[in-house]
Amino acid sequence: MPKNKGKGGKNKKRGKNEAEDNKRELVFKEDGQEYAQVLRMLGNGRLEAMCIDGIKRLCHIRGKMHKKVWISTGDIILIGLRHFQDEKADVILKYMSDEARLLKAYGELPDTTRLNEGIARGLDEEDDSAPDDYIEFEDEDIDKL
Repeated sequence: MPKNKGKGGKNKKRGKNEAEDNKRELVFKEDGQEYAQVLRMLGNGRLEAMCIDGIKRLCHIRGKMHKKVWISTGDIILIGLRHFQDEKADVILKYMSDEARLLKAYGELPDTTRLNEGIARGLDEEDDSAPDDYIEFEDEDIDKL
């Protein structure tokens, strides 16, 4: 068998999560960038996101973030817009929950944006006109059965 010449296995390559302790500077959007909220994960390094400007875009997670920064549904992200494809974009940065709250407090995100709920805006809202999934029986109805 060949002798191991590296400095560790896959756990070494993954690294330690020491970066989470450090507070990073809040990054605001610039020209050609937009805030978005993840609607659903599509796999293969792609996701569908609803941008703050009201356009639903197909986003690609850049290689530097792939398998290092875990993005899930409902997260607030910063995307780079493509000037040649308006319906597609690239994920630049994922905001932590406290950073997203700061963005909302600074007025960068609209007040209608829902944070920390796991599902992006409009997908989980209950519709009052929809029928209930259960049926209520009164005691008189049970006696008739």
